[in-house]
Amino acid sequence: MGSNPVEDLLEASSGVHYSGFHMEQPRTAEIEQPTTSIDDSFHKQPFIIGVAGGAASGKTTVCDLIIEQLRDQRVVLVNQDSFYHTLTPEELTKVHEYNFDHPDAFDTEKLLRVVEKLKQGQAVDIPKYNFKSYKNDVFPLRRVNPSDVIILEGILIFHDPRVRDLMNMKIFVDTDADVRLARRIRRDTAEKGRDIGMVLDQYSKFVKAAFDDFILPTKKYADVIIPRGGDNHVAIDLIVQHIRTKLGQHDLCKIYPNLYVIQSTFQIRGMHTLIRDAHTTKHDFVFYADRLIRLVVEHGLGHLPFTEKQVLTPTGSVYSGVDFCKRLCGVSVIRSGESMENALRACCKGIKIGKILIHREGDNGEQLIYEKLPLDIAERHVLLLDPILGTGNSAVQAISLLLKKGVPESNILFLNLISAPQGVHVVCKRFPRIKIVTSEIEIGLNDDFRVIPGMGEFGDRYFGTDDD
Repeated sequence: MGSNPVEDLLEASSGVHYSGFHMEQPRTAEIEQPTTSIDDSFHKQPFIIGVAGGAASGKTTVCDLIIEQLRDQRVVLVNQDSFYHTLTPEELTKVHEYNFDHPDAFDTEKLLRVVEKLKQGQAVDIPKYNFKSYKNDVFPLRRVNPSDVIILEGILIFHDPRVRDLMNMKIFVDTDADVRLARRIRRDTAEKGRDIGMVLDQYSKFVKAAFDDFILPTKKYADVIIPRGGDNHVAIDLIVQHIRTKLGQHDLCKIYPNLYVIQSTFQIRGMHTLIRDAHTTKHDFVFYADRLIRLVVEHGLGHLPFTEKQVLTPTGSVYSGVDFCKRLCGVSVIRSGESMENALRACCKGIKIGKILIHREGDNGEQLIYEKLPLDIAERHVLLLDPILGTGNSAVQAISLLLKKGVPESNILFLNLISAPQGVHVVCKRFPRIKIVTSEIEIGLNDDFRVIPGMGEFGDRYFGTDDD
């Protein structure tokens, strides 16, 4: 096979299955091997929100309002205050000198363990901290079950980068210092049994300095800053709307912001039902596959850059619109990727389309890669076409080739009909700046590295070269 010219491979591809996503796994160390067991299906990941801000800034009120509006979702609130260290006998003798607003006052390791268990779908017991005895071994512990949304609230919840990395959204509640002090006096005297003198002394010694040194600097990590706290209902409404949108997304979209799954409708589900049906005729398979491919291509084009443009309409009016990105090209992974070329040509008049063939040669796992790409591809946005993302190994080969040709990673759009979670993990981890657009996420891969439930050998069914 190795002695034949690459043109022979292209000719053979019209009758033999050479789809990049069904090649056997190359035995190269740099490509991550997929998980194949169906039992390893990915646990539904919760949406984790961090809410930080100064003491008495209104964080709890904001959390309560979010929970109230998400009443049709399972939401749990985890307070950083529950993870204060129990004071030692020596520290208790000098409790007035203890800085409760310092990062070292919290048991962050325990907080991390609790959140990780909740993410894994395990119930946890959260300690209760007694602010009068300064102990966190108050029984009974608070039992918290896995939820759709986890809210982490605390003055220094953004301080540790490991905690920040767990969050899907970070909110900073920004309230005037005088308002915070007045609230703190009311709260600490009523709830914590402290006198006003003690509250003011602690504020001047620790609280104000800790806010300036530790809390305020974490404001830069926030995705959303809410002035006036719980009084800002507009901000909270927008936040809840965003959370609802994210909850409607596939779990992988929460992990990888560069993964886009087109919104499912009954029409899309109906088309998927037809092309997945083993008894669907070739004519119907091609018809409905083409419809789905067109939707994926249109959605993908929506992620390309644009420039604003004004035009004069036939009525003499000015219309303010946008101008399409001009420097585009498509690249299909032979053979199944060629099924997506017509949809791309229908959407982008005169677009250049290159080709990549990835073929396993011999028994040593070496890859023969044929490519025919535009000479100026490094200056274009590239739409990489392959209807099924399975293990992700062939996708890695194709993307790596494009990068070697000088295409910026952020200029690559990878378009699929269906994607296995294993392939998504492999591609998104390796290339975090490319964008993947697909119409459905599959359950996973079976022991033969086939996508399930899948739709069979796509190229064979589309081009009519299956055994039947």
